[in-house]
Amino acid sequence: MGNRANHNCATVATEGKTPATTDRVRHLYVHIPFCARICPYCAFYKELLDRSQLNRFCEAIVGEIAAWGQGRNLSPSTIYFGGGTPTALGIPQWELLFSGLQEHIDTSDLVEWTVEANPGSVSERKAAFLKRFGINRISLGVQSWDDTLLNLLGREHNAQQAADSIQILRSAGFSNINVDLMFGLPGQTLSQWQISLEKTIAYQPEHISTYCLTYEEDTEFLIRHQKGEFRQDSDEDAKFFEVAMSTLEGAGYEHYEISNYARPGLASVHNQAYWGGEDYLGIGPSAFSTAGSQRWQNVCDYREYAERILQGRSPIASRENLTTEMKRAERIALSLRTNAGVPADLLTGNPQQLDEFLCLGLLDRSNGNFVLTSAGKALADTVAEAFI
Repeated sequence: MGNRANHNCATVATEGKTPATTDRVRHLYVHIPFCARICPYCAFYKELLDRSQLNRFCEAIVGEIAAWGQGRNLSPSTIYFGGGTPTALGIPQWELLFSGLQEHIDTSDLVEWTVEANPGSVSERKAAFLKRFGINRISLGVQSWDDTLLNLLGREHNAQQAADSIQILRSAGFSNINVDLMFGLPGQTLSQWQISLEKTIAYQPEHISTYCLTYEEDTEFLIRHQKGEFRQDSDEDAKFFEVAMSTLEGAGYEHYEISNYARPGLASVHNQAYWGGEDYLGIGPSAFSTAGSQRWQNVCDYREYAERILQGRSPIASRENLTTEMKRAERIALSLRTNAGVPADLLTGNPQQLDEFLCLGLLDRSNGNFVLTSAGKALADTVAEAFI
């Protein structure tokens, strides 16, 4: 996933003015919040699909991009359409978006353009259309190959539709496909997880993302967890994580970030920029942006978002200044998740803790950085918290 419109938004703050950004915007995220069905575990900003609002929404997206393009060089290296379910949009809406993008963005330096897709909304016509307009990477939300677990997750697709979607995307010419999978699900067994991993490998995607279920605020799953219907076992989750590492690395995938595996040379450029602390511009309702020491978030309601944009007002709902210490903490937390690790000078403030993690075999030295070992990856959050 890229710079997602992170999680459900807090109370909207006073509308802010448009912040200054760097002259060159290298990474662009566009949030499409619509879903045909609301998954009970998802905490990202999303809304049920309302086709009567789609054209107005897309006009607003183009309007926000046009506003940012005034006096700036919008020539990104990466573009990421996330959601929600971007493929819930119909071809007329995609045509509207693409025509606007072509008018206001210079794509001559673009190396990666990702669109998130749900297997229930992938068709031959839509896949061919996206490919023709320059999309070169698809992130497919399979989540599981077990229909019982898919039903539990509230997904609108079944395992066969997921398999068909991969074939449709390959036939359309996509040679860079990511498959999202989830583990730690209620009732999920290690055997089911192993089967999901092996089946995914059999389809030979270039990239695989594996996410442990977390019980997030404002979700049905959290309510059921609080009632005792679902339980979470960190030791059991660690076993799922270890099975993913051994299985995917054994199949030739490079474990380049805690949740992400890729064939050599096919790691997500957009996500690496995010984890590396680079500036990015978020477009759409609830999307975050970061430029230098500033961070801001758009209003978390697509109707209000569209109204503001189409009236020539700022969509920004809240903003903050990032202190040096905040940026250091983020750099440690994000970089530690990657196989490149954290520059040694960022961790020298706590030498005793550093030595302890080295002795425990949770950290190792590599090219002047400190990196998590295989054992350390299972405790990444714990290790990061000790330094921030």
